[in-house]
Amino acid sequence: MDADREDTTAGNPQGAHRAHGSHGRRGTAAEKWAAFTASPFLPAVVLVFILAAAAGLFAGSYTYNMANPTPHRIPAAVVGPTGTPQARAFVNGMEKALDASLELHRYPGGKAAREGVEQQEVFAVLTFRPRVVDFAVAGAAGASVAQVLTETAPVVARSVGVPVRISDIKPLQKGDPRGLALFYISLAAVIIGFVGAIQLSVHARGLDPAERIAFTIAYSLLGAFAIASVVDWWLGALRLPFLESWLILAFTMFTSGMVFTMFNTLIGRWAMLPTWGLMVLLGNPSSGGAVSWPLLPSLLGHIGRWLPPGASINAQHTAVYFGSAQHVFPFAVLAGWCLVSTAVFWFWRHRHPGGREHTPAHAAEQAPA
Repeated sequence: MDADREDTTAGNPQGAHRAHGSHGRRGTAAEKWAAFTASPFLPAVVLVFILAAAAGLFAGSYTYNMANPTPHRIPAAVVGPTGTPQARAFVNGMEKALDASLELHRYPGGKAAREGVEQQEVFAVLTFRPRVVDFAVAGAAGASVAQVLTETAPVVARSVGVPVRISDIKPLQKGDPRGLALFYISLAAVIIGFVGAIQLSVHARGLDPAERIAFTIAYSLLGAFAIASVVDWWLGALRLPFLESWLILAFTMFTSGMVFTMFNTLIGRWAMLPTWGLMVLLGNPSSGGAVSWPLLPSLLGHIGRWLPPGASINAQHTAVYFGSAQHVFPFAVLAGWCLVSTAVFWFWRHRHPGGREHTPAHAAEQAPA
């Protein structure tokens, strides 16, 4: 009987399949999907598509904002009579050539107009004299704006027959002829700020909330000092008001780190997505560092002032070139983001994936019993 059963099983593949039970059965589509979602392959596949989209968006955002900057509205100081035929012809010619409007602010004299430049209210000073127009740009106020104006003014002057004299009353430092160094150091502070927070979440996962904040402050202060010292003391690219620039960079790094920590608390392992989108895809191109705000699309120019990268560059730019006219607004923006991020993290700290368990001492003593 047993031999017959063995022969029957050996000659019947279906019987053999039944003999192996669930190990020989093919899984259903639902079971295969459940196994896939529980494996590391699902987040890996998602990351492949996210990284591809991020690469395209990163290139697109910078190209859209910086490849062909176009002026829309350029604030300029004006001194002298503007109702003469020569003055009207020159202003109209500039607006037509720039395809933008010169927002003229009248000042009683050259000294008051220069004060307007120091306060960063205007990007240039137009002084109309009987036989010539003095066109003074401020390269430090916006290198890209100054370049557009100095390239356009001589062409317009020849076309309308009005002589023009061009000067730069607030030039950039010699080590930074294109005005990009401030953008680069602020970009470094922003990126290292949230990358540092990412590394803390990976390599120092057991930090408690207060410890995490303390170490974020520590790497922000040390990292900002490294950035400022390399740019100023080592390379000599910029002469920085060292203490102020150092603290602005540290404030930027800490804010950036806490923004990631906030998103890590709210949405866990996908926190990099909103952090990257807010700080890099949107914040850096609209910050006014590489392209001045008058040359950015108007909406992005306004948004950039309210984001940490734009606030950082604004504060740093004023500290380096217009130190006597520092504004509260960029510091208020950084403080707002910093306080909100830290408060969200602290309030929902129990949701943060980091931290460690604290076992009460009396429980540890009773454990052997």
